[in-house]
Amino acid sequence: MDEQPRNVKELLVELKDASELMVDLAYAAVFFNEEKLAQEVERLEQRMTDHLRRLRIMAMLAARSPEDAEGMAGVLWIADAIEGIGDAAWDIARVVAARLGIPDALRKDLRHADEMTARVRLRDDAPAAGRSLRDLSLPTESGMWVMAIRSGMDWRFDPGPDDVVSAGDVLLVRGPEEGVDGVRGLAGAPPLPEASGDEPPPLSELDRAVDILVELKDLTEAAVGLAYSALLFNNRSLAAEVGALEGRSDVLHDELESWVLRAAPEARHPDELRGLLRLAAASEAIGDAARDMTWYVERGEPLHPVVQLALEETEETSAETVVERGSHAVGRSLTELRVETETGMFVLAIQRGSRWIYRPRGRFTLQEGDRLISVGPEEGDEELAALCRAPVAAHG
Repeated sequence: MDEQPRNVKELLVELKDASELMVDLAYAAVFFNEEKLAQEVERLEQRMTDHLRRLRIMAMLAARSPEDAEGMAGVLWIADAIEGIGDAAWDIARVVAARLGIPDALRKDLRHADEMTARVRLRDDAPAAGRSLRDLSLPTESGMWVMAIRSGMDWRFDPGPDDVVSAGDVLLVRGPEEGVDGVRGLAGAPPLPEASGDEPPPLSELDRAVDILVELKDLTEAAVGLAYSALLFNNRSLAAEVGALEGRSDVLHDELESWVLRAAPEARHPDELRGLLRLAAASEAIGDAARDMTWYVERGEPLHPVVQLALEETEETSAETVVERGSHAVGRSLTELRVETETGMFVLAIQRGSRWIYRPRGRFTLQEGDRLISVGPEEGDEELAALCRAPVAAHG
């Protein structure tokens, strides 16, 4: 039986980690049309409801003065926003549970999202067989996270560092597209086939709707990461950037609905369009929840210290890194540095002077003084810092 969180901080940690896992599993359920994954999202949603009930009770018991009550009100506000992310994840998973269907084009396009999902089976001679996830260090070695392991018909969701993988196991992983081949190599599988060089056919209305949905997914997930970073660093400019992303997500949602309506005459299966609209509404709801989460920061209201303590202990940590003069990172692009696959950190935004660049692409070249906001494994924070740190002067 799972050990229950014992206090407000532990409940917040559990809620954040659970909501992020729910979003990952929900999109994976859609990508692979896998009902087992959708069922796990539903189970996590019920667990989240129980945790929120306990959190509210603890918050009321902890408030012994008006000041305590004000501080706990902020904690509950953030917890409600996290619940909104979990509810949206369940709406995504219900596309599979309700068998609404989605266009085939969406599965192809999701391979090229900022973070993609892949399934990899370990061959008999796999180098990874018999090794623990801690030993494999996939997040820092390839940028990939293991969301679940399937052994036969049994699933292990959100496996821990001591979980051992065996030949025949199927790993459900998510991360940058370029990290997939690294995992496939450890699994004894050949690299993914190269994309066809053929000229793509003209885009249909449905293709455009699908492209917008993938952009909406990327944007709202980036907004969530920035929202947690805004809370951790109590940074109003980051909170404002979350608001800008949420506004952009509203525009994309409107555009997607327009393209779906145009696509209706060419749709062979109308339920696919219902699935697209459901996914779009859920993705936008994730962006709305991210905006809600930053309400206190954006208005300069103080946050209860337990919020920062909780965010420092979650599975994925936020990091703030400045590019120093003479460092290895100066003048190099994110692709050249292989930030995601070498450190496991995903760069959400970069501040250059007074300007913010969110979701920078691989060709973005770093300059001295750039301030990176990223998320990833705790050990990846130091690896990214090492890339951006000035060299130590040699003593003669």
